[in-house]
Amino acid sequence: MALILVVEDNPVNMELTVDLLESYGYDVVQAEDGFVALEKVKVNKFDLILLDIQLPKMDGLEVLSKLKADVDTKDIPAIALTAHSMRGDAERFISAGCIDYISKPIDIHSFKEKVHAHTNGLN
Repeated sequence: MALILVVEDNPVNMELTVDLLESYGYDVVQAEDGFVALEKVKVNKFDLILLDIQLPKMDGLEVLSKLKADVDTKDIPAIALTAHSMRGDAERFISAGCIDYISKPIDIHSFKEKVHAHTNGLN
């Protein structure tokens, strides 16, 4: 079973994302900001990270940069999860090191497909 870290500061978005993932059969750990996320990756082996880009204190791209710079976490795939849906954003997040991009509000069908594809069906 895949273990997924959800990094999201909005409680409503967190609840929706976690509920969806758990209904698909995934194990989920929550982090409400980048600092908490960086602590959680030290004690868990995640199969995937869903990373909100608009986070307080440390934005998602900075969190991603720190993850990619650490030999222990650089290979954990991360999907940008964000309300940013301007032209070029997906490419910017991919070039920063994300493996995919999911815009909010979440489209439930494509969300499930993307998560499943990037966890190699480990749910």
